[in-house]
Amino acid sequence: MNQAVAMSRYTTLGTGGPARCLATPENLDDLAAVLELAKDRELEVITVGLGSNILVADRGLDALVVRLSGELATVECRDGVVHAGGGATLAVCLHRAREAGLGGIEFVCAIPGTVGGGVWMNAGAYGGEIAAVLRRALVVDRGGASWRSPAELGLSYRRSALRHGEVVAQAEFELLETDRAETRATVSEMQSARKTAQPTNRRTFGSVFKNPEHELSAGRLIDACGLRGHSYGGACISPKHANFIENHGDATTADALELIARARDAVSERFGVTLETEVQMLGGIDVRSPPDTA
Repeated sequence: MNQAVAMSRYTTLGTGGPARCLATPENLDDLAAVLELAKDRELEVITVGLGSNILVADRGLDALVVRLSGELATVECRDGVVHAGGGATLAVCLHRAREAGLGGIEFVCAIPGTVGGGVWMNAGAYGGEIAAVLRRALVVDRGGASWRSPAELGLSYRRSALRHGEVVAQAEFELLETDRAETRATVSEMQSARKTAQPTNRRTFGSVFKNPEHELSAGRLIDACGLRGHSYGGACISPKHANFIENHGDATTADALELIARARDAVSERFGVTLETEVQMLGGIDVRSPPDTA
C-alpha cells in the first residue's frame, strides 16, 4: 500500500492533490483485507479506475483509494457472457466480445473507463448503456460480497445507488451473437464520430454535464451562451465541444470548478435550465448553486 499518492497521476484531467493511501488488490481476498484495514483505520474507501469522470480536490483526499488489478482486472467470454473484473477496461471487454462473436456492447468504444466505473455511473453513449447489457455485478463492501441485478444496483440515467465503500469487483454482460465484421464496422463508425465531435487528443475528464430534458444538449446550451473556448487559469471549455473541459498543462481542480460554475450559471440565466454535473466530485468539493431564475 502506497502512502500520500498524488491523484493527479491517476486522473485523466491530471489534477488533484494527494490521497492518504492507495491500494491495488489483485483478488477478492486482497480486496476484503483492504476494506478491513480501512475499517480499522476509519478511512473512507474510494474506488478509482482509469481516472475519467472524476474531479479530485486540490487539497487531496483523506481516504484510501482502491484501484483493482490482477484477477480483478481480467476479462473472458463464456456461453455468450462476458465475465469481467471491475478493474478491467471497457475497451478490453469490447475487444474480447468481438473476438467471441458477441455484440451489443459496441457503445463502450466511446467510454474511456473501467467496468466498475461503468456500472457505478451506468455509463452510456450512442444510445446504449451498461444497464441494457449487464446481467449482474458482484459488489464488495465491509459487510461482505453480494451479486446484484441492475434493478438492485438502482441503475438509471448516468447513475446508480452505489456509494463509496461499495466496490464493483466483477460484472457479467449478457450479449448476442453478432457478425464480427458488422461489429467492427459499427465500432469504427462510432469512433470516427467521437474523434470528429470530441477533444479526444486533449486531457479532459469526459462530459461535464448530463444532457437535460431540453431540445438542446448540454454542450449546445453552453455553446449558445458563448462559452466555447472560454478559459480560466490553466483550464478551458473545449473549443471542439463545449461540454468538455481541457487541461492546457497547468490546470487545477479549482480552475475546472470555476468553469463548471460559470457554464451552469450562464445556462440557468439564459435558458432557465439547471444543468446537473456528470463528473464525480471527490474530496468535499462542489459547484456553487446557480442563480435563482424564478
